[in-house]
Amino acid sequence: MKNKFILFFLLSFSSLAQTPVLYPEAFLKIVQAYHPIAKQAGISVQKSEAQILQARAGFDPILSHYSTKKTFDGKNYYEYHAPELNIPTWYGIELRSGMENLRGSRTNPDQTLGETSYMGITVPLAKNLFIDQRRASLQQAKLMNKMALQEQRSILNELFSDAMAAYWNWVKSVRVLKIVDQNLRIAEARVSFVKRSVELGERPAVDTVEATTQQQYFDNLYQAKWMEKENSRLALSVYLWQENNTPQELPLEVQPAEAKNEMAILVDLDLNLSSLLEKAYANHPDLSAYQYKIEGLNVEKKLKFQSLLPKLDVSYNALSKGLAPSLETRALFDNNYQYGIKFEMPLRLSKGRADYQLAKLKIQEESLNLAQKRQQIQVKINSYYNQVEALKKQIQTQEKALSNYQTLVKAEENRFAQGESSLFLINSRETKAMEAAEKLTELKAYLFKTIYALQASAGVLI
Repeated sequence: MKNKFILFFLLSFSSLAQTPVLYPEAFLKIVQAYHPIAKQAGISVQKSEAQILQARAGFDPILSHYSTKKTFDGKNYYEYHAPELNIPTWYGIELRSGMENLRGSRTNPDQTLGETSYMGITVPLAKNLFIDQRRASLQQAKLMNKMALQEQRSILNELFSDAMAAYWNWVKSVRVLKIVDQNLRIAEARVSFVKRSVELGERPAVDTVEATTQQQYFDNLYQAKWMEKENSRLALSVYLWQENNTPQELPLEVQPAEAKNEMAILVDLDLNLSSLLEKAYANHPDLSAYQYKIEGLNVEKKLKFQSLLPKLDVSYNALSKGLAPSLETRALFDNNYQYGIKFEMPLRLSKGRADYQLAKLKIQEESLNLAQKRQQIQVKINSYYNQVEALKKQIQTQEKALSNYQTLVKAEENRFAQGESSLFLINSRETKAMEAAEKLTELKAYLFKTIYALQASAGVLI
């Protein structure tokens, strides 16, 4: 299982070096494919799709059948059968067709004895004409699905940002450990050299103490940096999961990509401030989610406005003798018909006015939230962009400083070989050079963490 997991990393191998390498783009693919949070975000989208199907149920045709029969004291009072098909439509109009079969000696005089059939229609002329609960529910379900997609993007955006912060922290710790290890090896070699020199009488014995002290310093530092590297590896493993929902620890042999390959990462990333702001305003998942939410509230406001209208429904049934409805053309109000008008209106409209006012206030509230979120995103993008620009300049300065420190170390070593310097000065120069190299590594890792945070702040990391 471990070997399969390493191969899944999309790791790079060469003919000479067999060290597995974890690239950032491969790491993000693993996180997106298998991390539980990413899967949960996908489930939310599936749930919203199920809610759309649930809302469509309001437009499903309904087939019903009503049967009743009464006998008492040997008399057949009535026997009634009435199957009906009701078809709701998008515009609030309901179509229906059915049959009736009524027999008995004591039936309601309003009902027709024998076999009859009908085709009818019900039309709302005021309330529920332009929108009703069924249409509103379906529109809101579709908007909720769009919101779920944006929330999924937002969750993945944040997850990727956190994951890349852990990745670059791991990269930094691995490279810093290598720097300390190189200095430790040099210190160990110098101890051996100084001991031989002391044995030959070329150096005073105190130089052995000086060289050993430097070695011990680097040895302790190596242990501390090794612990940081292991902890960062474990922190990175939090984002690594297998297909069967099993967490996976990052194998010890996996290494980050070489520093020389890092600049290729920036080719596909947008680092232009104006472009990032434009993309964020147009397509940031948090802003899009607010916009879809406001659209949903507008649907609710339209529905609540219907509560201010009187209910006026008109229904009409074309009646036919026998169980087969007649399709022949005839005057609507000539013969064999049934119609009805239903009017209903609260006199004070208290509930309707309150519901409509609340719907408008909800829209105002979410509009303010949208404006605030837009401003927060703008500030965050500008802040990360400023950090990126500052870090670029710091890295340039630190590279020059490191080069100078390394030059000083070489110069001090040449002076030491000529007997014009001391181990104390060499150790001091080496320590400064190592600290400069560590600082440069930290700045570069922080730069990439900030770049990915900049992409996340603009909502374009996914």
